[in-house]
Amino acid sequence: MKVTFWLLDVNYEVRNHEPEIWLWGVDDSGERVLIIDRSFLTYFYAVVKGGFDPSRLMDEIRSRKALYPHIVDVELVEKRFFGKPVNALKVYCKDPDSVTKYAKALQKMDGVEECFEDDVRYSMRYLIDNGVVPCGWHDVEVEEEFKMPNVKVDHVYIAKSPPKFVERADVPKLRILGFSMICYSREGAPKPDRNPVVIISTATNSGEEKQFLAGEDKNDKPVLEAFMDYVHGFDPDVIVGFGVNRQDWAYLNERCKRLGMRLSIDRAGTEPHTSVYGHVSITGRANVDIFDFADEFPDVKVKTLENLADYLGVMKLENRVLIEDVDFADYWDDKSKREVLKRFSMENTRCIMGIANAIMDFAIQLSSLVGLPLDHIGTAAVGFRVEWFLIKHAHKIGELVPKRVEQPYRPYAGAIVLSPKPGMHENIAVLDFASMYPNLMIAYNISPDTYVAPSEPTPPCGVYEAPEVKHRFRKEPPGFYKEVLSYLIAIRNEIRAKMKCCPPDSVEYRVLDARQKAVKVITNASYGYAGWIGARWYMKPVAEAATAWGRHTIQTAIKMAEEEGLTVVYGDTDSIFIKYEPEKVERLMQKIYEKLGLEIKPDKIYKRIFFTEAKKRYA
Repeated sequence: MKVTFWLLDVNYEVRNHEPEIWLWGVDDSGERVLIIDRSFLTYFYAVVKGGFDPSRLMDEIRSRKALYPHIVDVELVEKRFFGKPVNALKVYCKDPDSVTKYAKALQKMDGVEECFEDDVRYSMRYLIDNGVVPCGWHDVEVEEEFKMPNVKVDHVYIAKSPPKFVERADVPKLRILGFSMICYSREGAPKPDRNPVVIISTATNSGEEKQFLAGEDKNDKPVLEAFMDYVHGFDPDVIVGFGVNRQDWAYLNERCKRLGMRLSIDRAGTEPHTSVYGHVSITGRANVDIFDFADEFPDVKVKTLENLADYLGVMKLENRVLIEDVDFADYWDDKSKREVLKRFSMENTRCIMGIANAIMDFAIQLSSLVGLPLDHIGTAAVGFRVEWFLIKHAHKIGELVPKRVEQPYRPYAGAIVLSPKPGMHENIAVLDFASMYPNLMIAYNISPDTYVAPSEPTPPCGVYEAPEVKHRFRKEPPGFYKEVLSYLIAIRNEIRAKMKCCPPDSVEYRVLDARQKAVKVITNASYGYAGWIGARWYMKPVAEAATAWGRHTIQTAIKMAEEEGLTVVYGDTDSIFIKYEPEKVERLMQKIYEKLGLEIKPDKIYKRIFFTEAKKRYA
């Protein structure tokens, strides 16, 4: 039978060295499903040293079956590494937990240059290799499994083959639960070994609100039991909170243990546990900490729940009850104030739900684009988000994924920011280059695999040489970054074209808008990724060249504006502030496009704008 489902969460289990991928989702009839795939073998690559006979190396690995019992197959494949062709052995392993150990052992063998991709997690390997997309729809041939009573879903299926991605824009009706809690402490910051949870406030996207309260004795065991019962009764697909990855889940876990209980809120009978990027995994559900999305709102300088809610229009600060943590105990002990504390707690939860409603479309589309599950996408730093997108593309084109190597910090000159002309200015246009850095990387083929080192001869295809820094990049063939960025820019243009055909108040428009924003975030973060010392594809010359061409572009645009008779009052990164004279500005935009091949357009026009002497300070 065929099942169509939307992927919510993924994990894997290993039983007797046999791995299983568990795909949690919602089917197209709205039922919750678990699909188990036992067919996928993980692997890593061993690059063969130049001049060494690959078949000899394969025989050597196979002869060591007793040492490596979980290696089930070895095959010779042609791959690329930083654009250069290499021979590699693809080593398949039955037990994903043995991969790293085996790769380290094989790397010491004569004839092995280096091993790669042993550090790609099994569940992510499965998603990438099979084109399975978090927060996306899939078809899969299955057989129903009836022997898993402890799994809390409507149906459990065994996959007969890997799921196939289905292009659909809709999102199923998810059950979302938000919560916040109040801990009682008169001894400073609350500690789970001694301080009870006296209030847990919950709200759902179906409109239900509930509070679980301790009694006068502050015994919180009934509070925690009632909260867990409520979670299982409502059975949310997504649980949202604020700061829960850093505090609440760990506190609740420890508090339950102190009381001789298990914090049971997932769909598989396990406790919440910290996983990659510091996120807390709740198996079968998506745990979304909205604090992890606070950096998406740079205008909010102090990232508190109430400030985010105020900024997004969820609940204005002047309408909120605000109580400092140190005063919780006083408000609880004073019965005349306890109702205010309860209101404060519920308002926190309402703010959480309101913010979740504001960001959920974006989070879902970012998850789908990058390939990280919904509960990972917020906690993953921007560099990791870009990297997983690159890893997905690398798999498609046969490029090996480099190891993550700890790099020392190496500063380099960044974008140009000009000193403003201080004072009040009238009728000022901000001309903004559209995706300037990504477009420069495309135009000049800036990529780790196209970099030509100073010791290397100029290739027959010729090179682009970056101004100032003199780094060289081959003109052909298109580099890894050029391919990725060209795809991202094309897909965003395609999405925006579709948006024009949709009513702005439609669900389809909302989803498309969230997706184009997700694409924009990843596109604009890509140029800085190469200079991030945590990057697998780290290469300082790539980042230096991109910013050098950026500075050159802005300086050229300023010179052209002045030649056109326009007054330039400021320049910052990818934009220039000029006196707005429509005809001259129109000519300037055309000339910039003809000379630089880059599109520049008015982003804002200020009737009046005031600059201080400081950079990036204007109003």
